[in-house]
Amino acid sequence: MRNNALLNLLVIDEDQLYAERLVKLLSSYYEEVNLGFLDDKEELLKALRHQWDVLVFGRAYDLSFTDVVGVVQEQDLDLPMIALMSDDMAVTGCNDDGLPAVIDGNMVKALVAEKDTQIVMAICLQHANLCSRQQLKALRYVLSEAEQRANILIKNSKSAVAYLDQGIHIFANDPYLELFGFDTVNNIIGVPVIDLIAGGDNIKAFKRFLSQFDKGSRAQVEFKFESRRTDGTTFEAELQLAAATFESKPVTQIIIQQNDNSTEIAKRLAVAERQDSLTGLNNRRGFEEHFEALYQLVLVGKTSAALLYIQLDNIGKIRNSLGLQGIDATIKQVGYVLDELIVDGYVSRFSDTAFTILVENLTTQALTALAERIRITIGDLYIEVEKRTTNTTASIGMVKIESNAAEPNILLERAIDAINQIREDTQNLGNAYHLYDPSAHASSDDDALAESLMNAIANNHFELLFQPIYDVNADRSDFFEVYLRLPLADADNTILMPNQFMAVAKTHNLREKIDRWLLINACKQLNEIRKLHPQARILVQLTSASLVDKKLPNVASQLINAVGGVADALTLQFNEEEVANHLSMAKIQFTALNQARCQVAIRNFGSSEKSVEIAGIVQPNMMRLARTYVDGINNADNLDTVKSLILRAKALNIDVLMPYIEDAATMSVAWSVGARYLQGYYLEEPSKTMTIATEK
Repeated sequence: MRNNALLNLLVIDEDQLYAERLVKLLSSYYEEVNLGFLDDKEELLKALRHQWDVLVFGRAYDLSFTDVVGVVQEQDLDLPMIALMSDDMAVTGCNDDGLPAVIDGNMVKALVAEKDTQIVMAICLQHANLCSRQQLKALRYVLSEAEQRANILIKNSKSAVAYLDQGIHIFANDPYLELFGFDTVNNIIGVPVIDLIAGGDNIKAFKRFLSQFDKGSRAQVEFKFESRRTDGTTFEAELQLAAATFESKPVTQIIIQQNDNSTEIAKRLAVAERQDSLTGLNNRRGFEEHFEALYQLVLVGKTSAALLYIQLDNIGKIRNSLGLQGIDATIKQVGYVLDELIVDGYVSRFSDTAFTILVENLTTQALTALAERIRITIGDLYIEVEKRTTNTTASIGMVKIESNAAEPNILLERAIDAINQIREDTQNLGNAYHLYDPSAHASSDDDALAESLMNAIANNHFELLFQPIYDVNADRSDFFEVYLRLPLADADNTILMPNQFMAVAKTHNLREKIDRWLLINACKQLNEIRKLHPQARILVQLTSASLVDKKLPNVASQLINAVGGVADALTLQFNEEEVANHLSMAKIQFTALNQARCQVAIRNFGSSEKSVEIAGIVQPNMMRLARTYVDGINNADNLDTVKSLILRAKALNIDVLMPYIEDAATMSVAWSVGARYLQGYYLEEPSKTMTIATEK
């Protein structure tokens, strides 16, 4: 049973075969074991620059277990250690029963080297304990931050808020002090909360209420009572209790509100803002809020749903014959029958002549039957307008909302597209319904796009753009990132970027062919520019299809030879997420590419919690920072984070590229972070050719 993804195991021993045997045994419990092996102090100091989960000590050239413990403690590392029994440890490391004299969450001293089962279990348990400590540390930090934010909000809140410890005030904000007539917070500290309650019955009821809350009951957290100020005056109030922390200790939070009509007025206003005045139904705002809430329930699998968009057909004819009065009467009558007809659903007037209905847990057959019933019911209406009679019909577009559904605004657009399909099918007569079928639309669009992709591969219809990258160390910009584009032969001269066509390419198994086209044609242009500028080089983004392609190193080697055989002429980059998803293969592929004199890079570096760990495993030559770090770099905390990330990368001998430098402010900060490479529109935009400025 494998319950952990990765174990970073550092073994200090003279016998490497023993370490590899441990890795084999641990593979039953981990998807991957990253082994570090050494046997002297100098290597230990280097190894501890990386992150390890467990250290196993056997025998070493110039180290004792005490030395190792001292080094780890000097560097203030949280690293569990396991000592394997040697002759000197046989005396000090075991008790009279032969068991380890020391067993805790950080150390086991000492185990017999031949007892593999004990050692493997000790490693697993020490690792689990380390993970628990790390999680606890993170949770404590989150709790501390949350408490700090809460206290700031409470101090600045207009609501009356206080903290109680066993019914005694230990803190209150200014509105709370003002409400009860206290001058300072020191005056209320130590005052029992029951002193602020008037009337014996109120006090008895509150004591029971507070007692139940302290025992853990949350069935009732609100209490209405008569409050008493310090001057003896009283007022009707309502309090709410909540569990909280204050200075890292559990307390009870109390919020008090004076009873007045403002709450009721606010509720009435909220209802009015979401209600259509003509029909009494929910309006568009009410619909959108309900739609969003229902959509979230669908996403987590708690229900399935459908949207019906109902458009009245002959409104223009009614306006011409009966004017606005006729339209209002028609809309009002249709709204009434829809509200009567839809018992288990949410009906809204979406716009002047359109209604929406949200229903849950209907099969496709039941949904179409409902649409037909609505269509017939509206078509059979006779609407009285003074002494005249009119009628109308409806076109009904339907969309099913399932767990993999698109966003609400897209679903609404699809329902309207279904109405347009009805208009086209009935020559604008309407009086029909149509269920939007995403698969039918996606199939036709994907086929057309796939055909364009195959044509672009065969006939070189792709386009390449090149954006210079400034090398801080070399003080030049002859390093270019290559971008792939797909022009479409339409009236709008549309140009698609990879994120717009790679999903279709994946479905039709075209990504590897597109990557190969990109590599070959980018290197062709590199070969031309290197005739004038021999130090020019390129950075090419490839997909995961190439990351797992065993032929890629050979292809890269041939292309490097074609452009002059220089080791750093070609750098291939892969998204961090794809590297993480294919970690074992990526490690092998990166090594093979380096052996083929091809450099490798990780794109969107820093987008996961284990970015540095991943880089340490696959050892890229370069890392391209994720955009989120650059967008917020003017913030001091974000700047420190970026600097720290770059320092950690440098410790692994990895160069860092800072992209997306779009303005002067970002550029001024970029110089200070320690990145080797800088790139962005502020420096230079992508162009169709590699252009290198010639020094005069």
